[in-house]
Amino acid sequence: MEKLVSGIAKFQQTLFESHKQLFADLAQQQNPEILFITCSDSRIDPNMITQSKPGEMFICRNAGNIVPPHAPTTGGVTATIEYAVAVLHVKHIVVCGHTDCGAMKGAMYPDSVKHLRHVSDWLSHCAPAIARVAARNETVSHAQLLELTEENVILQLHHLQTHPEVATRIAAGDIFLHGWVYDIELGEIHCYEKSSGAFVPASEHYARVMESEGKASIAAGK
Repeated sequence: MEKLVSGIAKFQQTLFESHKQLFADLAQQQNPEILFITCSDSRIDPNMITQSKPGEMFICRNAGNIVPPHAPTTGGVTATIEYAVAVLHVKHIVVCGHTDCGAMKGAMYPDSVKHLRHVSDWLSHCAPAIARVAARNETVSHAQLLELTEENVILQLHHLQTHPEVATRIAAGDIFLHGWVYDIELGEIHCYEKSSGAFVPASEHYARVMESEGKASIAAGK
């Protein structure tokens, strides 16, 4: 706690002082364009890896970057998605998994977390991802951890589309979903490309996205 307290003092004396106008503006309202759903893992810092400022991302964190399918019962993730989409009108939703994910290890080895009832129940939302990985391999083991992490991101993108507010905005063409996996050791982001079903480096993926959007703008006479 001493480190946190000294960190608060340092923040107030340095970063806050040099960005007073930004914080004054943020004190009145927020207008994030991105809902960033990622894992609670302490090694993941969304603002650091994207170099984004306060107010630019609405962040939702939970074990395994899971998005439960829409259901009548209320949950924190569901409420966060609804608010971000219906009230804040975010234009992008990122689901970001990461390497060496403890939640994915728990989903892969359910006996290791069976004594944790709530964790076990939560990780059941990953079951289809486990099934898909198992169908492609003779066994599901640590060797398939990255494959499962990627498959889980894809699954959560599908779950997102069961949420009415998200489905409505997708149909209108004014919200976009992104699947990422962050490599902790290398500091790299790989992004899901639906066309190939593969995860590719972010620079490569978004270069293609921007090229495609540019061609679409030219075709539309923009």
